[in-house]
Amino acid sequence: MNEFRWPVRVYYEDTDSAGVVYYANYFKFMERARTEWLRSLGFEQDVLGRSEGVVFAVRSVQVDFLEPARFNDSLVVTARIAERRRASLKFEQSVYRSSPAAPPLCTGTVRIACIDAATLRPRAIPERILKEIADVD
Repeated sequence: MNEFRWPVRVYYEDTDSAGVVYYANYFKFMERARTEWLRSLGFEQDVLGRSEGVVFAVRSVQVDFLEPARFNDSLVVTARIAERRRASLKFEQSVYRSSPAAPPLCTGTVRIACIDAATLRPRAIPERILKEIADVD
């Protein structure tokens, strides 16, 4: 799949007392990129919950923190599907300072599961979502 890119600005609230991005906020940045990727394909997560009866939830995360981002940095967060399964997607994601041409500050893999909004049990990813994903490969 083509790599999706989303810009993020580091705000004061994202940092610790030393002005360095608090590690948990990288997860928020990655979540925003995946949400915006899905939105770029024409899917709003709240609408999917109501119309398709599905929601996406993080099942697992593996992250390497390589260099710190700091207050007021302009970042680029990338997301690329590395694996598709019947009821889950595995993303490879990275966070860079200003451009993916720069060395990554953080890299990781995130597996999201498609779950039934009512039962919270795993459920197959709806075909119309899979079709849109396949069209951007």
